[in-house]
Amino acid sequence: MHTPSLRLRDLICCLTLLGLATLPGTPLLAAETETEAVPADAYFEKFHPLKAPAIGPLLLKEGDRLAICGDSITEQKMYSLIIETYLTACVPTLKITARQYGWGGETAEGFLNRMKQDCLTFKPTIATLSYGMNDHAYAPFDQKRATWYTERYTAVVKTFTDAGVRVVLGSAGSIGKGKIPPWVRNKAITNEDMNLTLCAFRDIDIGIAAQQGVRFADVFWPMFTAGFTSQKLYGEGYNLNGGDGVHPGWAGHVVMAYCYLKALGLDGAIGTISVDLKANHATGSDGHVIDGCENGTISVTSSRYPYCVDDEPANRDSAVRSGMTLVPFAKDLNRLMLVATNAPAASYEVTWGQQSKTYTAEQLAAGVNLAEDFLVNPFSAAFKQVLTAVAAKQRYETKQVKEVFHGKEGKADFAKAVERTEAERAPLEAAIGAALVPVRHQIRIVAK
Repeated sequence: MHTPSLRLRDLICCLTLLGLATLPGTPLLAAETETEAVPADAYFEKFHPLKAPAIGPLLLKEGDRLAICGDSITEQKMYSLIIETYLTACVPTLKITARQYGWGGETAEGFLNRMKQDCLTFKPTIATLSYGMNDHAYAPFDQKRATWYTERYTAVVKTFTDAGVRVVLGSAGSIGKGKIPPWVRNKAITNEDMNLTLCAFRDIDIGIAAQQGVRFADVFWPMFTAGFTSQKLYGEGYNLNGGDGVHPGWAGHVVMAYCYLKALGLDGAIGTISVDLKANHATGSDGHVIDGCENGTISVTSSRYPYCVDDEPANRDSAVRSGMTLVPFAKDLNRLMLVATNAPAASYEVTWGQQSKTYTAEQLAAGVNLAEDFLVNPFSAAFKQVLTAVAAKQRYETKQVKEVFHGKEGKADFAKAVERTEAERAPLEAAIGAALVPVRHQIRIVAK
C-alpha cells in the first residue's frame, strides 16, 4: 500500500483543519492516493503530484463575461491575450467578452481585498484564477503558510461563487529548471525547494476546487514537465519560464493558455471542410459556408477562425509556435480539418493561400489539419487584426484598474471613474468586433 509522503500528510492535515478534506471523494482523504504519471528521470524523484480531476463538459455559456485574474504573470497580458483572442475568433458564436485583472506581486489575499471593487463591479459570469506563485513565498513548504494560502484562495473562490460566478481555479505555474528568481535572497533555498512547494500548493488547489465545486486548471504540472522536455528538445538555453524563472515568454504562456482553455471544456473543433472529389461536391461545418466547388477548387467563406501563428522558429522560448510543440495545442484546440474522399489518384497537392503540401489519398480521406500544417494561411492577416485589437483593450484595462481605480480619481469618486473609463474602453471593445470579419478563401486539391 502506498504510504503518503510527509508533504502529503501535511496537506491532509492542512485541509482537514479547514474542513476541506472531509467530503466524500476528496482526493486528499485516500490513504492510497492516485498520482500523476512522473517521467523516469532523477529530476522528478521527489515529486508525487495528485492526479488532476478529469475535465468536464464545456463550462462557457453564450454571452459570458470572463474575468482573467492573477498576479504579474497575468499582468504580462500574454496568456490572457491568447485566451481572449481564441474565444473571440475561434468560438465566435459564444459571444464571450473578457477583462484581464493582472496585478504584479499579488497574492490571493491581495485579490480578495480588491475583487469586489475592481472585478465584481463589472458583473463577470465566469472567472479564471492564477495565484500561488507569490503566495508560496519562494520558500520550502511551510504548514502555516499553506493554511494561510488555503483560507484566502478559498475565500476568493467563495466570493465569486456567492456572486453567481463560475470559477476555473488555476494552480500557479512552476519555476524554470535550475532558476532562482533574483529577488530570492536566501541562498540556501533551492529551485527544487520552491517547485516542491508549488506542487504542494497545486495539490491544495485540487482540494479547494473539489470542496467548492468549481473547475480546476492544472498549470503547475504541465509547465513543470514541459520545462524539462523543452530543454531536452531545444537545449539548456531554452527558458520556458522566462529569464528569471517565473515570467514566461510566449512559449510558456501558450502552455498556460492551453491549460485554461482545456479546463474551460473547449473541444478544439474549429471546423471541417468535406470534399467528394469524384462528385465535385463539398460541404462545410458550422461557421464555414461553401461558395463553390469546381475541378478540385473549393471556395469557402468562414466566420470561425483557426488560431494563427507566424512561421517562427520552433526552438525559441519567445515564440508562440514553440509553445505549441510542447502541448497538443493543434490536436486538442485547433482543428480545421480537410477531408477529401473518393480520390482516384494516389497523392494530391493541396494549396491553401500561398503554401502547398502533398498528401496521400489515404491521408486526405482520414482528414488533415489545415491549421497545423499551414502556419501562414488565408486567416493570418485577419487573425492578426483581432489579436491587435484585443491587446489594445487589455493594455487599457491594466491602466483603468491600476492607475485610475486605485489612483486619485478612483479614490475621490469611484463611480465617476468607472463611468469615464468605460466610455474610453467601449471603442476598444468595439474594435475587436469590427476586426472579426468573414474570411473568403480557396482550397485547391490537384492530383500529382
